[in-house]
Order: sequence, then C-alpha cells, then structure tokens
Amino acid sequence: MRYDLDDLRLFVHIVNEGSITAGARLMHLSLPSASARIRALEHHAGVTLLIRGRRGVRPTPAGTTLARHARDVLDRTAQLESAVASYTASPTARLTLLAGGSSLHRLVPRALVSFLRAHPDVDVAVSESRTPDTLRMLAEGRADLGVVLDDEAQDSTLRREPLGDDSLVVVGQAGGVLAGRTSLTYSEVAEHPLVGLDAGSSLRRWMERHLGPHAPAVRYRTTVADLNVLISLAAAGAGLAVVPRRAVDPLQSLDVRALREPWARRHHLLARGVEGRPAPEAAEALAAHLRRAALAEETRHP
Repeated sequence: MRYDLDDLRLFVHIVNEGSITAGARLMHLSLPSASARIRALEHHAGVTLLIRGRRGVRPTPAGTTLARHARDVLDRTAQLESAVASYTASPTARLTLLAGGSSLHRLVPRALVSFLRAHPDVDVAVSESRTPDTLRMLAEGRADLGVVLDDEAQDSTLRREPLGDDSLVVVGQAGGVLAGRTSLTYSEVAEHPLVGLDAGSSLRRWMERHLGPHAPAVRYRTTVADLNVLISLAAAGAGLAVVPRRAVDPLQSLDVRALREPWARRHHLLARGVEGRPAPEAAEALAAHLRRAALAEETRHP
C-alpha cells in the first residue's frame, strides 16, 4: 500500500491543527480540494481516519497511528533530500593548486590548514605536479595557483613571485659519516649507500634531470614515497639522503650538511593562473596564506 507524500503532509497538518480548513491553508489548497484528498486517503486506507465535529476534527485510533508513522516518513524523506543535496550543491568557489613534492611536505599543508579554516565556503583541489606541467596547466587555465621551482620557470610569461628557499642538503645519522664535514659534492655523497624517494616522485626526477647522463652510480638501499619516512631512515643510519632543508625538523637528531652543487640552491616561486579564472578573490586569499606559510618556514629554517 503506497501513500502520496503530499497527502501525508496534508493529513499531518490537519491532525496538528485540528482543522481541515487550517491544514488546507498550510498546503495552499482550497477546502473542497483538501476534503476530497482526505476522503481519498481514507478510501485508500480502508478505515475512517478523522472524526468530524462542529469544532473541527480529531483522529481516530487508526488516524493517530497513521499520523505518527507519517511524521516518521516525512522526517526521513527530509533527511534523505538533505543528504543527497549536500553532494549536488556547488561550493561558492573551487580552487586548483598544483605543487611539487617538496612544497607538499610542509608549506602547502600549513597554508591549507589556515586557509580552509578561514574560508569554509571554498574547496581546494591539490595535486602533485612537476614545474613544467604546472606551468602548462596554469597557462591553459586548468589551475589557479602553482608552487614552482625558479630554474624551471625562468622562461614562463605567467605572473610569478618569490615564495621561499628550497635548497637541498645531505642528511645522515648523527655522528655518522657526515661528522666533521661542512659540505659535500654529490659525487662524494654517492660514495655511500643512500635512501631515496620513489623514482616517480617530482623531487627524484628533478635531481636526475640536473645530474644528467653522467651522474655517478648510486646504491639505493630502499626508496620510499614520503619525505618524513626518508628522513627517519637517514637519521636511523640506513643511508644518506638528499632532501630539501625545509623538510628537516631542526630538533631532530641527525647531521645536516650543505650539498655543494649549484643546482642544489633552488627557490620556490608562486605562479598564477591566467586572468579571468573563477573566484579570483579566493585565489588571492590562498596566495596570501601560502606567503605566510613560507615566511613561517623561513623563520623555522633561518
């Protein structure tokens, strides 16, 4: 047996108000139309649902039962509609942020925490991306902001601004093979077993491009996907690692030495998407949070 939701709403209003006239008014129906629908509902149920009197109406026992279950059905219907609507409603703005693996380690998460708290009506899609890919997507209007590396963005015509240092260093177990050294070349680093990032990571691919085809042979004891894990392995003595300085916790017990290569001194830039992208105010706000996060990281790693 099926009941029409509008008929159930009308019946609940009539029972609550004690009047067919009042229930019809709440449903924006005429009195004859409301009366006809209640008679049809009683015929459908096969029992009398309302007792009519000069002072209004009151439900029969069957009507009381129907009203109680009708309220449950209407409440659950409203909850269902609300739950589905939460997936179809568009946010006020949606931003796309692209960044390399290094900036995704601390800089971007720090900026996202403060930005998302301050802007609950804005969603941010974040993806790891190499600088050339990021610049192309920004130019095509497929992203709003990108954290890119200075050496790969020199020829870009997109708007860019300095964001912070992202130089690479060598890390290893405290008191280990780095003890007594102030800096090393990559060839000297490669003389020791290493731990590294997965071959597909943006930082690993960037290093291999700069090392070129004549790079020294390297023995990787293991490769991992996460910078935190990589640094922990190096600190435990599993091997040396080349990582961004800003990824190293200053309080962590390990040796940190400069990497004596010109390409190891690199900087992050904040690049913008093309003009005319949606939600420019939201993009500017996210850019401001990225600047503040970069400044905090510079203070953390003077």
